[in-house]
Amino acid sequence: MTTVQLDRVTVRFGAREVVRDFSARIAPGEWLCLIGPNGAGKSTVLRTVLGQIVHDGEVTVGGVALGARRPRDRARLVAHVPQTPILPEDMTVTEYVVLGRNPYVGYFGSETREDRAIAAQAVDDLDLGSLARRRLDELSGGERQRLVIARALAQQAPVLLLDEPTSALDLGHQQQALELVDRLRQARGLTVISAMHDLTLAGLYADRLALLHQGACVAAGPADQVLRAETLTEFYGVSVRVHREVDGTVVVVPRRATPEL
Repeated sequence: MTTVQLDRVTVRFGAREVVRDFSARIAPGEWLCLIGPNGAGKSTVLRTVLGQIVHDGEVTVGGVALGARRPRDRARLVAHVPQTPILPEDMTVTEYVVLGRNPYVGYFGSETREDRAIAAQAVDDLDLGSLARRRLDELSGGERQRLVIARALAQQAPVLLLDEPTSALDLGHQQQALELVDRLRQARGLTVISAMHDLTLAGLYADRLALLHQGACVAAGPADQVLRAETLTEFYGVSVRVHREVDGTVVVVPRRATPEL
């Protein structure tokens, strides 16, 4: 059970502020989704939580800044699905997912039967069982993305960071992956922070949304408060319709621009 706290976080790359005065508290079992146009600062926030980026303000995971922890201890706390992972192409699917168990293996030890069973379960959960012996250079883009999610889940860390986790997945595997994350966060009390472009999916699965624009949080709250047509038009620069279903689901649909006469 691990809380992530960000207090007035600001990140600068040279003279440019890419994240400005961002604050959020994500409790165990909660899912916060960062949304916003490209370059809004979503991935930077995730990397800051990981302790990878110098920043002003304070970021703590379980009450302690990750930068103050050893790499192995960080990996036991936080699992990360990056937007553009680098995969060793000569490994098999199973070998790669087993790497998620490395934080629990001694420096001169090897994976236990339990480690291999946890990895095998993650492979099956992401519908990769038939590819278990396949080399990574033989996988499609969507298969690779599911593979990276499987490794992160095998890590069994209490905090899960997802950077565009469904961008390369077909509709069925999008739902499968997000449903799995949702079940695990409710069963294990996972703290989930994601960055997503699909606004309907973001609103469907996350408890709260934070809309970033030019590094600043311009709207935050439940989907029905953040996903408003006028708000999305202002900060995305597009015309959309927003439908609210009977069950509370918020559906965002792009509208075609009216041709000029």
